Parts: sequence; C-alpha cells; structure tokens
Amino acid sequence: MECMEEGYLAKIVCGDGAKEIKVGEIIAITVEEEGDIEKFKDYKASSSAAAPAESKPQSEPVEPKEEKKEVSKAPEPTATKTEESSQSGDRLFSSPVARKLAEDIEDYLSSAAKGSKKEAAAAPGLGYVDLPNTQIRKVTANRLLQSKQTIPHYYLTVDSRVDKLIKLRSELNPMQDASGGKKISINDLVIKAAALALRKVPACNSSWMNDFIRQYHNVNINVAVQTEHGLFVPVVRDADKKGLAAIADEVKQLASRAKDNSLKPEDYEGGTFTVSNLGGPFGIKQFCAIVNPPQSAILAIGSAEKRVIPGAAEGQYEIGSFMSATLSCDHRVIDGAMGAEWLKAFKGYLEDPTTMLL
Repeated sequence: MECMEEGYLAKIVCGDGAKEIKVGEIIAITVEEEGDIEKFKDYKASSSAAAPAESKPQSEPVEPKEEKKEVSKAPEPTATKTEESSQSGDRLFSSPVARKLAEDIEDYLSSAAKGSKKEAAAAPGLGYVDLPNTQIRKVTANRLLQSKQTIPHYYLTVDSRVDKLIKLRSELNPMQDASGGKKISINDLVIKAAALALRKVPACNSSWMNDFIRQYHNVNINVAVQTEHGLFVPVVRDADKKGLAAIADEVKQLASRAKDNSLKPEDYEGGTFTVSNLGGPFGIKQFCAIVNPPQSAILAIGSAEKRVIPGAAEGQYEIGSFMSATLSCDHRVIDGAMGAEWLKAFKGYLEDPTTMLL
C-alpha cells in the first residue's frame, strides 16, 4: 500500500503476508524527520489500534510531535482525536489528502449499502409494468447472446430479380388448389433454393467444433416463426430432397404448431441452416440476422420491390421485381469467398427457378 505523504518509514506493524487486518488498524508508522525513526523502535500497536499520538513506546516514554509523523491504515488513513472531537464524534485527520481519502471510503461504503437492495428502482414519474420472461424467451436470449459474443459474424447482401419466381408461383398454385394441397409461398421457394445452394456449396452446411469443422450430409432448414409465445425455429428436414408441395405443407404445419405452442423438441432440433423472412410479413427491405448456434450461417430475406431498370434496347426501360437477401456467416467456418459462392448459387435458383424443379 502506497503512503499518501512523503517521509521516512519508522515502523512496519503489519508485515508482508499479514492476514485479517481490520479497518482502522495501524499497519505502519511514518515520520517526517529521519531522526524520529528511533523513537518508534520498540513501538507495539495496542489491541484498540490507537493512533501513535496516543500510544507510548515501552522502552523510553516519548511524546512525539504530532506534525512529525504520519500513520497509514488499511485502508482508512490515520486519525488523531482531540478532547472536543472525541465528544462530538468528529475525526480530525492529519492531512487534506487523508481527509479526502476517508471521505471517499465513507461515500463508497454508503453507496454500496444502498446498491445492495435487490429491487430495481424506477425513474420517478414513469409508469411501467414488469413482464415475466417465458422459458422460450430466456432460451432465445441466452443463445443469441452466446452467438454475438463467441461467433465472428460478417454479412453479405445480394439483390435477386424475382419476376420469374413470382410467375412460377402463380402457375403452381392453381395446380395445388386443384389437388387440395397447400399454396406455395415465396418463402417456400426461398427454403428450397437455400437447400439446393447448400447441397451445391456444402461447406456452408457446417458447424465449428473447436478442433475441427463438422460438415453435415443432411440439409435441415430451420424456419423462423414469430408467435405471441416467442420466436420459434422449427426445422424442415432434408429440404433439398423434398418437392415444393411437401415443403409448403410441412412449413404450414410447423408454423401452426408453433403458434399453438405445441412444438415438440424434435420439431426444432437438428437444423443445419436457418432462414428468417421479415420481408413478406412485415415489409422489411433488408436486415442482418444473428447466426443460430451451432450453425454457421443464417439467411435474412427482405421484401420484393419494383424497380425501373434499363431495357433490352437502348433508351428503353422496364420494371422488375427485386428481393434483397443477406447471409450472416461465422467467419471461423465460412470465408468471404465461400459465402459469396453460396449467395451466387442461391441467386441463380431464384432468378431461374425452373432449375429447382429438375
């Protein structure tokens, strides 16, 4: 402990390794004049840890001058008392520095006592309600916090022209209606395109395992579903091997069970990649999603919007529908070029969707 004043070390009362030193107990004595060191040669601290001005050496009674000594305490500085201050309880410290240190200690102890209260105080005049967290909310919070703290994210965004995708959907849905099947959504087509892109670029269908990277043979796509109970991510297993009609039917069943809070653990476990779509339901143009561990990538889909673009002939223009997609990647597993290769494959399926039917 560094002494607050200059001088000479006259006596070490509590040496190195001393334990259970009480607050206010004398640990050393300093003096201003080197000649005063001898006066404290045989000094021993009393059990009450009184200040040196009130103590007397055993071998030769000496009354050292108050201004020629400083006392260091742990952690409170030395204090001497006058008859008046003893009656009033006030403490007179030997220097302005010591007095300031004592004030800081008292302020700290006072604030620590106030901060020990478990109840969080609300700002005056603010009305509020405390909403208890559901178990799914706690699980989601912990997983997302783990993801942002441990996974080095990076993000790649691409815009795809989806006129052909929209046209294909409009052609397939009448056939679905005729057969009694579920209507195919843009999100179903996105899931299929993502699954086929993972099969083409399998390095993105992997997990970081510290000593190795685990690459999965199955392409299982988690689909983010927001409900009043929280965020669920049920899984469509082997999405690369399923047709659009099967994907549409399974996604709607899983979404219905998620909204009813009746999903089973096997309904959302075992995913290798996640798709989150805030475009169709909410009109969000573009966003960056947080990787769902232990996966290494998540695809964020924005809304389709019409744009005026150059036509085939010079001076001509046409209107096209474009959709933004952002891939969030774990850089430990997926390098930038690899993520770009996956997005290129995904974009290719969206812009030429008939290749997904082959």
